[in-house]
Amino acid sequence: MAGTSEAAITRVAAYKFGAIYDNYVAKVERKGKSVADLRYLLEWLTGYDDAALETAVTDGRTMAEFFDQAPQMNQNAALIKGVICGVRVEEIENPFMQQVRWMDKIVDELAKGKKLASITRS
Repeated sequence: MAGTSEAAITRVAAYKFGAIYDNYVAKVERKGKSVADLRYLLEWLTGYDDAALETAVTDGRTMAEFFDQAPQMNQNAALIKGVICGVRVEEIENPFMQQVRWMDKIVDELAKGKKLASITRS
């Protein structure tokens, strides 16, 4: 992922956040986890409050716009480590792709039953 192609980055940046969010909801519900916990983690990561997150889900913004408009990425996001999709998130060089993978990683950890305090590195 350190060498993610520009074409791949462009493709991910154009994905609709609402569609990705729907996939996250399906994943956590399938694993018996709560959507409230998912929303808590997304808000923790990005600084969106509940209303702003709902707007981001429904207004058609892209993944690039979602992260560009994020109020403030959590300072502890850099503590998110591990492998997602076969790539170590801490080694991703492109800042946007790292943010995407941070989000993927915390959703994956929730789905696997990790405690919220552990996921948020607090």
